[in-house]
Amino acid sequence: MDRSRLTVVLADDSSEILTGVSKFLSRQFTVVACALNGEQAVNAVLELQPDVVVLDIQMPQLNGLQAARRLQAAGSPTRIVFLTGLEDADLVSSVLNLGPHSYVFKMRLYEDLPTAIFAAMAGEVFCSSRQADEKAAVC
Repeated sequence: MDRSRLTVVLADDSSEILTGVSKFLSRQFTVVACALNGEQAVNAVLELQPDVVVLDIQMPQLNGLQAARRLQAAGSPTRIVFLTGLEDADLVSSVLNLGPHSYVFKMRLYEDLPTAIFAAMAGEVFCSSRQADEKAAVC
């Protein structure tokens, strides 16, 4: 494995999204695993110890927030980027209350995800813009 590149675990309940995002991220990062649910994501992170995990918020078995809490409880140093199709201010607040994590809307996936991963690694909080034509920002 090329350790000069950041390692990433992807978790989403859509195999199509996993395939597309994995291919896209592989240009800049090393994708070490893909998971279709939160339980698989937690197991992959604890076993592989990637730099970053990208967690879809709505997944079976454990949702992204539950998976993040489990990783935090286990003392995992892996940085977390949340991915969601939901544009809900309360949900954003819930995510940000968990710690310095990034938040990417699926409609801005290809524009924002690499930036969010780098922000997470720098300990910054990155949030996708709610509007497709607005620039995202560190929040």
